[in-house]
Amino acid sequence: MNDLRKETVTFVKVDESSEGQRIDNFLARHLKGVPKSHLYRILRSGEVRVNKGRVDASRKLVLGDEVRIPPVRVAEPAQQKISVLPKGGVRLLDHVLYRDDAMIILNKPAGMAVHGGSGVSLGVIEQLRLELPECRFLELAHRLDRETSGALILACKRSALVKLHDIFRENRVNKRYLTLVNGQWKAPMQHVKVALHKYLNADGERRVMVSPDGKAAHTIFRLRESWPDFTLLEAELKSGRTHQIRVHSAHLGFPIAGDDKYGDFPRNKELARNGLKRMFLHAWRVEFLHPLTNEPIVIEVPLPKELQSFIDRLNHAKTV
Repeated sequence: MNDLRKETVTFVKVDESSEGQRIDNFLARHLKGVPKSHLYRILRSGEVRVNKGRVDASRKLVLGDEVRIPPVRVAEPAQQKISVLPKGGVRLLDHVLYRDDAMIILNKPAGMAVHGGSGVSLGVIEQLRLELPECRFLELAHRLDRETSGALILACKRSALVKLHDIFRENRVNKRYLTLVNGQWKAPMQHVKVALHKYLNADGERRVMVSPDGKAAHTIFRLRESWPDFTLLEAELKSGRTHQIRVHSAHLGFPIAGDDKYGDFPRNKELARNGLKRMFLHAWRVEFLHPLTNEPIVIEVPLPKELQSFIDRLNHAKTV
């Protein structure tokens, strides 16, 4: 990499995409390639000014603030050709369920992580930023597991993101999932309130276990349809813990079909031979008030073809 010298002072007006952001994070976004240690040095030295005054790294920016960015040495990024479409050719804009100036609701495909890392070079958020270069701000409002499909909400404005985080934290969003579990579930409706604890296994992978020392978690399961060896459930999340539905159902003795972390592994191999090659968990419905307009938003996402096909096979076997 070559170093480029930004020879002139830059003045940047804070808009909605940066409103509420800390000044250190704001600088990191505008001075890509500059080590964080250097960013903190120019903050301490007073070379960075907000409205002509010195600030510390924790200062949160306000709409209309004027930020003075001094000349700095920026690493020139290596020339790299980035394809807008990842391997497999999934174009996420073809999966948009709802979009306005404040947010996007996406039908996330199974097998795609919501963000890069842990061996994943390109997640949903990175891919969508490539497909929407005009969006100056784009962040996840919540997460879905890599193998879970369905409704995923992203914010296009910082003000919307803050409101969406409040909505999720205060449980003012109605989230419903469809899941196929092994075994015959009998209860028409069952509340599961079992605390969950996150940990890393021997391979450094994230796992969750039932533990009285964990965080409170509440899932409501409703019976939708049953077969001799399987049950289709609707799961309503009243809290948003990692792997919550997967661990709660497995704890009750009804692991999700195809779950490679908490499932019945010999049964999963059999299911794969019979056409179910992924975990049967789908975020099918989300309902909440729009973060900026308070208009009711209700999004329903039918089961993807591979899951519906498996249900069709179960129904066909039941009638033969």
